[in-house]
Amino acid sequence: MLGGMTIETIQVPNNIPPPARQLASVLRNLLGIPVSHCMWLIENNCVAVNHKPCRKTNLQLKPGDLIQIDRIPMPIAQPSPRKSSGNRDAIEFLYDDQDLCVVVKPSNLLTVPTQYREGQTLVGRVERRLKQQDKKAKVFCVHRLDRDVSGVLVMAKSLEVAEKIRNQFAARKPDRQYIAIVAGLVEDDSGTIQNYLATDENLNRYSVEDPAKGELAITHYRVRQRWQDTTLVEVRLETGRRNQIRVHMADLGHPILGDPRYRRDLATHRAWPYRRIALHAESLGFVHPTDGQAMRFVAPWPQEFRDFQRGGSKPRQAGSANRKVDTQENRD
Repeated sequence: MLGGMTIETIQVPNNIPPPARQLASVLRNLLGIPVSHCMWLIENNCVAVNHKPCRKTNLQLKPGDLIQIDRIPMPIAQPSPRKSSGNRDAIEFLYDDQDLCVVVKPSNLLTVPTQYREGQTLVGRVERRLKQQDKKAKVFCVHRLDRDVSGVLVMAKSLEVAEKIRNQFAARKPDRQYIAIVAGLVEDDSGTIQNYLATDENLNRYSVEDPAKGELAITHYRVRQRWQDTTLVEVRLETGRRNQIRVHMADLGHPILGDPRYRRDLATHRAWPYRRIALHAESLGFVHPTDGQAMRFVAPWPQEFRDFQRGGSKPRQAGSANRKVDTQENRD
């Protein structure tokens, strides 16, 4: 047990509520890796709790417990699940209680139906999953991600809870962090973009300086890593306008790879052939509307990001432009 590899020790924080303190769930939230990989680590004798080997994925932990993990890098590709009707609606749940649930939205899936009443949406899939346990279960959307964007989303199970969480978003309280792969080399290590977003007749968003013509939009960004001709940026939203990150990064001259709408001429990249945007809602922090607990959830990187990082974009050669930020993905 725990012999010969790099060992990482983490402590269970106080802000993880009891329903999410099972060992596999704690590893998933703190390390930001898929639950399948967490279970593999536990079942293959790579985890110790309070210095004792543990192979129980559902072990209930307490705040202050120490977890030791052999950090085994994830494979480049995960085994594909068997194709069956049961897998079609599979959505990864990061958290679930009587008031709300937190899930990972895949790309190429609408959050909610449009006026065309699409049958396949995230809300629909989550509700079908919950109805397997409670036929009266309902799901209410609190915030959204664009169809071609993946990442963490919180959903309410009642209108009352939905309204309380929406009020947090209106007050700019939730901590919303994204990662994006953008075209070109972003010069500044960090910055803030603040202007107003308007909408044209084709529903495209664009920036204006007149507050009377648009909605206030504030985006903070930080460079995590520069590659040969692209940049990995961390983005934090202060406001949450439609297409906000996409417009602001395009305004900088560094559109998000794969974006078909904003600076498409620059957003095309030979190593990004995917039918999605290189934007991922990596983490979300908010206050539980019922018990007041501070909560934070991390959605693991999509496979396309991992593949691009490992083989799609060569690192810069030595020099000041090859700065890296120590992130979880770089350590893995």
